[in-house]
Parts: sequence; C-alpha cells; structure tokens
Amino acid sequence: MARRRAVEGTRDARARKRAGAGTRGAKARAGGSAGGRAPGAPASRSRRAQAPAAKAGPAAERARLELGPEALRWGCDAGRFAFETTAELPEFEGIIGQDRAMQAIRLGLRMRSKGYNIYVAGPPGTGKMTTIKHLLKTADAGRRPPQDAVYVNNFIDPDRPRALLLPAGTGARLRGDMKALVVNMQRNIAQIYESDIYKERMKALVEEYKEREKKILRGFEERVRRENFALIQVQLGPFSKPEVAPIIAGEPVQMERLEALTLQKKFAAEDFERLKGKYEELTSEMERVFKEARDLKRELREAMGGLQKEFGSPAVTDYIQDLRAEYDPPGVKAYLDEVQEEILNNMERFTDGEEGAEQDKEKRTAAERESRFREFMVNVLVDNAKTDAPPVIIETSPNYRNLFGTIERVIDRSGHWVSDFTKIKAGSLLQANGGTLVINLIDAIIEPGVWVALKRTLKHQTIDIQTFDPFYLYSISAIKPEPIPLDIKVIVVGDRRAYHILYNLDDDFRKIFKVKAEFDSEMPCCEENVGKYVHFARKITGEEKLRPLTRCGVGALVEFGVRLAGRRNRLSTEFHTIADLIREADLQAAEAGAPAIDAALVRRALAGREARLNLTEEKLRALIEERTILIDTTGEAIGQVNGLSVLDAGDYAFGNPARITAKVALGREGIVNIEREVELSGKTHDKGVLILEGFVRGLFAKTVPLAIHATICFEQSYGGVDGDSASSTEVYALLSALGEFPLRQDIAVTGSVNQHGVIQPIGGVNEKIEG
Repeated sequence: MARRRAVEGTRDARARKRAGAGTRGAKARAGGSAGGRAPGAPASRSRRAQAPAAKAGPAAERARLELGPEALRWGCDAGRFAFETTAELPEFEGIIGQDRAMQAIRLGLRMRSKGYNIYVAGPPGTGKMTTIKHLLKTADAGRRPPQDAVYVNNFIDPDRPRALLLPAGTGARLRGDMKALVVNMQRNIAQIYESDIYKERMKALVEEYKEREKKILRGFEERVRRENFALIQVQLGPFSKPEVAPIIAGEPVQMERLEALTLQKKFAAEDFERLKGKYEELTSEMERVFKEARDLKRELREAMGGLQKEFGSPAVTDYIQDLRAEYDPPGVKAYLDEVQEEILNNMERFTDGEEGAEQDKEKRTAAERESRFREFMVNVLVDNAKTDAPPVIIETSPNYRNLFGTIERVIDRSGHWVSDFTKIKAGSLLQANGGTLVINLIDAIIEPGVWVALKRTLKHQTIDIQTFDPFYLYSISAIKPEPIPLDIKVIVVGDRRAYHILYNLDDDFRKIFKVKAEFDSEMPCCEENVGKYVHFARKITGEEKLRPLTRCGVGALVEFGVRLAGRRNRLSTEFHTIADLIREADLQAAEAGAPAIDAALVRRALAGREARLNLTEEKLRALIEERTILIDTTGEAIGQVNGLSVLDAGDYAFGNPARITAKVALGREGIVNIEREVELSGKTHDKGVLILEGFVRGLFAKTVPLAIHATICFEQSYGGVDGDSASSTEVYALLSALGEFPLRQDIAVTGSVNQHGVIQPIGGVNEKIEG
C-alpha cells in the first residue's frame, strides 16, 4: 500500500492508526493490503491490460468483475427498526462490541494472585474508560470494605513511625480515643496530685530527703569550722561554685590570695603548707559530700517518680486497659503498651495541662497545647468509615505526590525544615488499597519517578511513603515510615504499541501486568450489533438531553458506522466519533426547529464536518483542475497509469489520484525505484517494488537473464511514499512500457500484487472510490 506524503506532514494510514501505531502527521496512501479492508479492487480494468480469460471472453470476464453503482455503498433499511424514535426505547447500560476485552478485565479483577494487574490497550474512542467503569461497579461486589490506614508515633524510634491497618472506621475512633486519653490524663493526674493524701506523702518524702541532705551538709560544715575554714561561693562568670577557704584574722581568704601573700613574705610559708594540706583534704571531702547530696536528689526524683506512679498508675493502666479491650489488632495493643509506658515515665508532663495555672493556660494557644502531646496523636491517612464497597479511584493526574503520597515539612523557630509522623499524607495507591486504581500509561511515564516507583510498589506489594521532589538535589525529610502492605488492582490504559515495547524491553512489566485487555475498533455488522447501535444512540440522547433519532436517522448513523469501519460487514466501535455526530446532528435539528433527528439532519451534520476539514482536499482538486498537478482523465498513454492514494490527516481522510510512470531500456540495473534512490520511499513501498521485480523476473527471465533498466516513479511527489498497494499499478505501467501498448487514462488503479501476479485486497476503499 503506497502512501504519498502531503506537504504539511505525515501520518500513518487509518488501518495502522486503528492498530495503535499512533505516529503524528499526515500520509497519503495509494491503498493497501495491510488493512485487509474489502476483497477485490473497485476500479474496472483496461481491455488491453487485462489477461485473456480461460473459459470466457474478455467482455464476459470484465462484466463479472465490475461492480455496479449499487454495490459501492452499503445502505441500512430503516424498516428493520420497530420504533418511530429512540425516545420509545428503554435505557441501555451495557457495553457494545468489546466482549473479548470485557472477559479479560473480568478475569483480571477476579484474580487475587500477585501480578494480575490489567493493561487495557486499544485505539482512542473505543470505550475503554466507559467499559472499565461499568465493570468496576459490580466486579468487587460482595467483598468486605477495605481497611483504614493510620500512622502512630514510634516511642522507641521516633524517626520510624508505625503503620497500622485497622478495620473500616476504626482509625478515626482510635484518633478520638487518643485525644480523649490525653485530656483524661491531664484531668485525672492533676486531680490525683492535688489530693491531700498525695500531697502529704510527697511532703513527707521531700522532707525525709531534705533532712538527710541537711545531716550530711551539717556534718561537713562542722568539720570545716573545726579546721578554722569557711564555705564560700566563688563567682565564675554567670555561675558560682562552693569552695572552702581558711579564716585569717577573722576573714576567709582564698588559697590563691594566700599563696600570693606567702610569695611576698607577708605570710609564713610553714603555715601556708599546713593550711594547704587541710584545704586539699576539705576540698576532697566537699566533693564527696556534694556528690552524696546529688545522689540524694536523684534518689528523691526517683522516689517522687515512684510515688507518682504509685498514685497515677491505676488511673493510667485502667484507662488503657479499657482501650485494649476495644481494639483487636495486635499492632494497636503493642502501641497502647508503649503509650502506657510513656505516660507512666513522664506523668509530670500532664500536671500543667487543662487543670494547670490559669496564667500559663492563657499564654498557650490551642495549637501549642496540642503540640505538647503530638506524639500521642493518630494520623489517619485513609478513613473508610463511610465506604461500603472496595474503593475505585481514577487518578487523572498521576504525579508522584498524588499516587504515592508525601511527607510534608514545616520550618521550626530556628529556621530548620522539620517533619514528623503527623505530616505523612496518603496518595491514590493507599486510598485505593483493597480496591482498584485506574491510571493512564502515558501520564504515568512522563511524570518523574512515577513509573519506576509504581513497578517497585506492585512488585513488592507494599507502599513506602517518601518525599520526592525532582527539583531538589536531596530529600529534606529525615523520617522513614514503615511500609504499608497493599492489596490493590491497578488498571493501566495505553495503546498496543506501548504494550509491546514494555513487554519486550521491561522484564518487570510482564510480571506485574499479566492481563491484557485489548479493545477492537470494529465489530461484525449483524442484527444484534445494529440493535446495540440503536441503544447507544438512545443512551447518548438520554444522558445529554438531546433530541431523539428517528428510525431513518438511526439508519444513517449505522451507515456512517459501516463507512467508518471501511467494510460492509463491519461496524465501527469508535463511539466517540459516533457520539459527536449525534451531538452535531442535534444542533442541526435545533437550528431547523425539528423535534427529532432524521437521516437528512445526520447527513447535513456529516457534510458540515467535511466542510470544516476538507481544505487540503479542495486545494488538491483545484491544483489538478488547474493542471498544476498533471492527471490525465482522457485518452491513452504508454508507461503511465493513475494510481489511487488516500491522504489521512487523522481527523479527515480523502482519496486522491497520483500519476505513476515507468521507463525501460536495455541494461543490467533491473528495476529501479526512483523514490528509494532519493530516500523518499518507505519500507513497505520498497517491499512492494521488490515483489514486483520478483514477479517480472518469474514472468520473463526463467531461462535467460533479464537485460533491462527500468525506472518507476511517483510523479510530482515530494514528501514521501509508503505502502505496497501501488505495486499492481506499477506492474501495469511497467508492462505497458515493455510492450509499448497504451493504457486508458480515464481509470485509476490500486491494490498490491504478490510474486505470482495475484491482486490482493485493498484498504481505504471508500476514499479511493470517492477520489
């Protein structure tokens, strides 16, 4: 199938577009067996160019092969419909023409084994997202609701927050219970510490230790006095320390000053040495005494802590014991054990809370009061309290933060970035845990870090929430939350080409996307599918409040679907195009004041669409009429024939003739493809010319070498040629040049040829007949 490239760019032909090739631009094509559209070529053959029939005369054979005008267009009989307008029909909720893809998606949704995620492939507009949404409504019916996901503080390692998966609705309840725990501890512990018996016990304990401390200090002070020394306080900058000093003339004198007086002969040296020995003894004794006093203070604090536990422990343990009874997951019980230990070890923190001094209470804001007990908070990432079925999330913006979550950070008073477990935020993967997540492949691939992280997550079935910012060279968050186990089904929507690239080049891809659901761009044109077209029209007009279609209007819509498929026994499943036609026909009906959409309005909408898109076609027609592009439509010529090309710009395709010429001479070069020599020929066109050469050699060079130099050229083609459907046209031009017999110029030819000289099915038959 040869494709002649237009001036404004290139694009794959419609058959390759339906197959998911997806390259941009516009390419003109001369037909093609690649699409496998309609059997046989529609154009009639020249009497001279046609080979003699074995059993019938040329006229009879030509009559057998020629197509009448009625065979060039398929018509839908409106009498087959048993309604006047589509408004009479019931609502339709099914999926049309994608049974194979629906079975694959159902299989993927039912399989709970690892790796059975789903890749949905197919051309745009074939109803992929509609089908997915329809199947997800009932696919997981009967499964239990998903779990809540929460993060709590790790009291042993705060940089490693603990992840808990709880039954639906339990996460918010645990968060409320922990808030109530803090309030309750502040109130109850403060009341305990204000009780008379606690104050008496604490007072007695403090007095006991004070008395012991005084006894130690009094003994040391008495010895200092006996040795004629005194305790003084020496100032060292903002601090002071105790020191012993001898008493000289009724006043304490520091040893440094006394040493200076001795050097000045103002104090006896033997007295200084005696006092120095006493000083060292007393200093050593003072350090021992003060250490003993510090040990007493530490013992006092421990004793006070023990007393606090003795009085506060029942209130703490009883309350937390009640919480343990309400939560079954072992992770919660272990967390509550850590909470209990933390409270018992730091009960004094709760004494200046709500029951504390009014002055402090006024100074602290609510946020500051809450931040004091931040480690007792519960960060609920996913709350499924109101979810009665597995979640279904369609992520339209699958960047790293939206998919995997993040760890937010704030600036503290010193200007440093800080974070904690309360700043962890969930993404779509965690929110869809226990259900299904749907994303677009291209959107996920172009986002930095997403595709690699998604494969890793699905491969290990855990999600590791971390901050990812591609615009910074390093991560600012220092915490590493525990990974959360995932039970999720991921559906990726892409095209066939991307699937095959990933399947062949990415080993992980084939392990995690084991189900491929492939959508087709067409379906059989049978009575059942025609009826589904009718129901689709009813659905669109009902959902969007459009005018109903009459039976003839539906017939025109079905005819358009057949034409879009390119074969009379097939119907197109590009329902976005069908729906757009209904919408545009409704606008035509509104402007005409019609209550319903009939066939004339559908065709008027089609004509309006063509008028918006056929600028290139009209300009090429004008160039042909002006003889700027040379196309003969009368007479005969040797080595010259009109081929048929299809220019497909994606949104509009049309047929256009292309002159193909051949010249022959003696030589050894064989058949030369001029387009290939100047690098304007595609691989498929090169293949067609080589097949043509094989056919010619088999026809003329079985016994002797073929001494020929032939050149074949697409005249006035400057953008490129691809496809093999011009090979039969090139055969006619070459045989005409070899035999020096003329070919009719009032017909155009298309179709590829094999090495046996058999004409193969062509593609783009509608556009070629019209062109």
